[in-house]
Amino acid sequence: METQELHRGRLIDHIQLVVRDLPASQKFYTAVFEVLGIPLGGADDGYFWADELFVSTADSEAAQGALTGRHHLAFQARDHAMVEAFYQAALAAGGKDNGAPGERPYHPGYYAAFVLDPDGNNIEAVFHGDAKRSASSVRITF
Repeated sequence: METQELHRGRLIDHIQLVVRDLPASQKFYTAVFEVLGIPLGGADDGYFWADELFVSTADSEAAQGALTGRHHLAFQARDHAMVEAFYQAALAAGGKDNGAPGERPYHPGYYAAFVLDPDGNNIEAVFHGDAKRSASSVRITF
């Protein structure tokens, strides 16, 4: 078996999105994650993932249950420029504007942009301002 490595703490724990059009979603998330510096995996398995996010179709073995409504995902960004690049990449890859880059009232320094992915999920990139992390992520190798 090939050694695999996961990261925890740089995105979210895990979320699975069940989508209608896997190639459209893969194009969108490939562009977004390239800007955010997160590699994509599993593209040949009928689903794909990036760290804690798994994306599949309803008929994939990875999906169970009925399709649900709109989801909101917030991805971490390192700075304002990364939030802005995320927004431009998402729009260029088929996303729709849901809130241009800018300060938000959630707390001082909260700088974010919002887009809708091809299935209408509300996708955000956020920079929380100056903060100190103990590590960029937790690495899990198996």
